[in-house]
Amino acid sequence: MRVLISGYTGLVGTEVAKQLRAAGHEAIKLERDEPNVLALIESVDAVVNLAGATTGKIPWTKKYKHEIVASRIETTRKIVNAINSAKSKPSVLISGSASGYYGDCGDAWLDESSPKGTGFLSDLASQWEAEALKANTRVVLARTTMVMSRAKGALGKLLPLIKLGIGGPLGSGKQWWAFISLQDEAAAIIHLINTPTASGPYNLTAPEPATCAQIVKSLAKGLRRPAILQVPTFAMKMLIGEAAVELLLCSQKMKAERLEATGFTFSHPTLESATAYVLAND
Repeated sequence: MRVLISGYTGLVGTEVAKQLRAAGHEAIKLERDEPNVLALIESVDAVVNLAGATTGKIPWTKKYKHEIVASRIETTRKIVNAINSAKSKPSVLISGSASGYYGDCGDAWLDESSPKGTGFLSDLASQWEAEALKANTRVVLARTTMVMSRAKGALGKLLPLIKLGIGGPLGSGKQWWAFISLQDEAAAIIHLINTPTASGPYNLTAPEPATCAQIVKSLAKGLRRPAILQVPTFAMKMLIGEAAVELLLCSQKMKAERLEATGFTFSHPTLESATAYVLAND
């Protein structure tokens, strides 16, 4: 199987390519300035669209928010146009989305039928999904949560603080942080490629929910460090602004029943197992 990947060098794209190669498949990088996307599209069996400027870069200036949106919409539009023009179409487009689609939902359980929320990230995910759904092939929308990895992403910034003993819950710590290990994230994407009946949105999140405080405590316990220095909500809003509210203080209690119904089995279904994965060999 030949799989074209946009966002190939990113955290998730790198792991998807690694797992594809390990299974004997071919992972092909879609360059940002690729002059002949159509020819590539006609040569592959599936497309995984993960390209997009990171939302973790702070602050979200007006200019950078435009870059976040444009990097996703323009790449997706280019891919979709090529798919629709192709004589030989890939069997599936796995297109990135995010838990931000749901907005801040407190303690409510969220499945794929839950309504769109409000805010910049919710609007972003909605626009991104709408663009992908224009493709004339099977489309899967991967609503990704916080990906647990030691190297990059949210934990890549949080872990060093915990290792120094200066980490702690953010805000109240009671907000739900949906999470998934990097290994399971990539495996789920490949599983959805290989599931012909899969289409539409899928929550890519571990089955066990956890709060911000529980995740920080679990990581601190694994590192044998304290995690008592709570960061006040007002300080986060003052220092980080809109990004703090939507990325770190937002509460999303998600479930992945639709993904599990396809037969997918998580390697790290619990916070304990995901923490062990992140901290392995430390």
